[in-house]
Amino acid sequence: MKTNYYNQTGEEVLVKLDSSLDGLDSAQIKERQAKYGPNVLESKKHTTLLQKFIAQFKDLMIIILMVAALVAMFAGEVSDALIIFLVVLLNAVFGVFQEAKAENAIDALQEMTTPYSRVRRNGTVMQVKSDEIVPGDIVLLEAGDIVPADMRILSSSSLKIEEAALTGESVPVDKDAAVITEENPPIGEQSNLCFMNTSVTYGTAEAVVFATGMQTQVGHIATMLDEVDNSVTPLQKNITHLSKVLTILILVIAVVIFVFGVATGRETVLDMLLTAISLAVAAIPEGLPAIVTITLALGTQTMAKRNALVRKLPAVETLGTTEIIASDKTGTLTQNKMTVEQLYTDHQLVSAEQFKVSPDLRLAQIMILANDSQETPEGLVGDPTETALIQYYLDRGMDIKQVQNAYPRSNSVPFDSERKMMSAIVDHNGQAYLMTKGAVDEILQRTTRIEDNGEIRPITAADKEKILATNKDLALEALRVLGFAYKSLTTEQSQAEATSENFENDLIFVGMIGMIDPQRPEVKDAVSEAKSAGIRPLMITGDHKDTARAIAIRLGIIAEDDTAGVITGRELDEMSDEELKQNVAKYSVYARVAPEHKVRIVKAWQSHGKIVAMTGDGVNDAPALKTADIGVGMGITGTEVSKNASDIVLADDNFATIILAVREGRKVFANIQKAIQYLLSANLGEVLTLFMMTMLNWSIFAPVQILWINLVTDTFPAIALGVEKGEKNIMQRKPRGSKSNFLSNGVGSSIIYQGILEGLITLGVYWLAIKFPVHTTSAQIHADALTMAYATLGVLQLFHAFNSKSIHGSIFTKETFNNKYFNLAILVSAILLAMTIFVPAFNSTFHVTTLDLSQWGIVLGAGFLLVIIVEIVKFFQRKFIYTEE
Repeated sequence: MKTNYYNQTGEEVLVKLDSSLDGLDSAQIKERQAKYGPNVLESKKHTTLLQKFIAQFKDLMIIILMVAALVAMFAGEVSDALIIFLVVLLNAVFGVFQEAKAENAIDALQEMTTPYSRVRRNGTVMQVKSDEIVPGDIVLLEAGDIVPADMRILSSSSLKIEEAALTGESVPVDKDAAVITEENPPIGEQSNLCFMNTSVTYGTAEAVVFATGMQTQVGHIATMLDEVDNSVTPLQKNITHLSKVLTILILVIAVVIFVFGVATGRETVLDMLLTAISLAVAAIPEGLPAIVTITLALGTQTMAKRNALVRKLPAVETLGTTEIIASDKTGTLTQNKMTVEQLYTDHQLVSAEQFKVSPDLRLAQIMILANDSQETPEGLVGDPTETALIQYYLDRGMDIKQVQNAYPRSNSVPFDSERKMMSAIVDHNGQAYLMTKGAVDEILQRTTRIEDNGEIRPITAADKEKILATNKDLALEALRVLGFAYKSLTTEQSQAEATSENFENDLIFVGMIGMIDPQRPEVKDAVSEAKSAGIRPLMITGDHKDTARAIAIRLGIIAEDDTAGVITGRELDEMSDEELKQNVAKYSVYARVAPEHKVRIVKAWQSHGKIVAMTGDGVNDAPALKTADIGVGMGITGTEVSKNASDIVLADDNFATIILAVREGRKVFANIQKAIQYLLSANLGEVLTLFMMTMLNWSIFAPVQILWINLVTDTFPAIALGVEKGEKNIMQRKPRGSKSNFLSNGVGSSIIYQGILEGLITLGVYWLAIKFPVHTTSAQIHADALTMAYATLGVLQLFHAFNSKSIHGSIFTKETFNNKYFNLAILVSAILLAMTIFVPAFNSTFHVTTLDLSQWGIVLGAGFLLVIIVEIVKFFQRKFIYTEE
């Protein structure tokens, strides 16, 4: 019988679930995890290795090839049939390997991005993976969290939850713990329940879990829909479309070769059929989608090691097109911790590193004593500004406890946002003192004296003018400035009521400090690298305009003389969307900006055709993260809502990590491009060679020769090209833009000329072997010529793999052999190719003869000739066309 938890009180629900406000104990958790399983929605199960293997034989071209092999076997061509079967089998093995590799990479990625929840177990609040939650767990919710399971609210404060995933209603719903007396209310009216995968937009709550995984409301919906997500990326769609177009062209050529061969009586119908089918199978790049998936998946793993967790595979490649990176300041460009940078005392401004600290200095005493932060085993706890004051002295080896013990606090006047100051009343050897810190201008209004080089004297107008001028200079450098003052108290004064009126007057000014949330040390270089890569970095912050400008200058986002590059949220509000669109290129810094302004900024840049990456960590950042081409969530400070709205999550909240991810994205695209150029140009060379051999009435390759060349020269090198290291100048190139594709930047034309070149060189070697034979009999001459052509086509493709390591760059560099997987792939391919000629037992199977040294010289010379010609073309391309390379 179904339990309606909304009709029961929180106490009744806890009893029903055998839980308590202290949460479950370890034994209960273990038992329930075994009973209920992981708290996840069932996803499409991976197929077994056997199922993957069988699926490889469902491809139409493979089926046709197997039928052809059976026909060959019945016709007596047993060796040909066996080789064809072997090639098909090896292709299937490679296909299984590729698919399993991609799945494993994606699974590892999902494990890294598993969300966490705060729960109370054994009376202790802890963070656990959401998939480990069980019924009876007590979960603590706050704004920004994704609800991890179906729960009954036990207590709440101003709780609002957005339940669009279940109800379609985008307006957040008010939630509380009150019992609902109505029977069977709609889900949208079950106000004391919260449901899995909904979003907390406001407030806090404690709730007890009553359903997990597929037993939740969203689990029931998933069961009803029973939809399968094939997760086909746009890239894979583009590659599949390209493959289909090429398939049609190749099939047409194969039919022409078959018809012409049969019509001219060159070969038997069976031989020509096998040749045409073999050519089609060898030339169609059916492995491209798998190579793309593997390259993307491996890219995600590389990024994860560098603290960029990719949630959506296409984002890896899209990063390579990024032209604008709009980043939050705090925690991403800066360290998100206040640090003392300058100290002003005795009318001298001294850097924090050069200032000589001492427990006897009055400035040090006030900084330590007018301070509410506490030391704990886990570190300092308190207001970030106050903890920074204590940390400054701890970092310099001062005994803070000595000062605090020598001046015990007896009372205090707490901070007030109106007067912008706080004071502590302390005792030292029977004398009471007031120690005050706060805004410089407020303190000066209450100051009558100044401590100058150990002497206390009346403060003058000139003193105040110099202090205020220094205060302004520090503020213009993006420093937060605090002033410090004190005075001695009489016994009567010290016993008065602790109010500002009673204490904070007739003060002695001691000095001031300038603090800053310092930039991350690696960010300035990352900003510079982004600019050299043609990417424009933008800074978005809630800070004042002057502070934002100073930080941006420090980081190199804007130049020091750039007075127009900063705009405030208020100025944005005064602009229409059209005005912002027209003027957006003027601004690199957005100060006093609210999260809702971010969507307008993104759309304004996108209206100019720019690819925009946007960072965010709050609930209100989610719309901007969704709107941006690349949403970048913060892994440390980010809410679950912002992370789920993002394409990429930064595990270290660091701007420099975004630039590393962009570099990886560019590398991934470049590697896919290299694999495409290599495969298509090699396949074009094969098609052209066989077509011209047929048209010229020459001997043509046997089906096993075509298939073997395709197997050994395509598979290993193409996969190895997918894991090439990024070229050194990859971040000196401009972003390729949203309209580019895999055939852009000269790749399409390179495929054509390089394919034609491979075909012509192969045909040239065949012609040379006929014209300048080593043997005398016609049969032997033609057998040698065909063997040399076969060897040449294979060697050309292996040499061409080195050409493909760079689209336009020269291979005559020390980076040519920097990929050990590529080197191994070439070596294995070369051995497999050479075996068919050097091992006599394979000669008859592959219809080849043994070649002498002079013939091998011609074959290897042909391979070098291809490299030389391509290098010459690349030289002119670099010099006159692709100068950014």
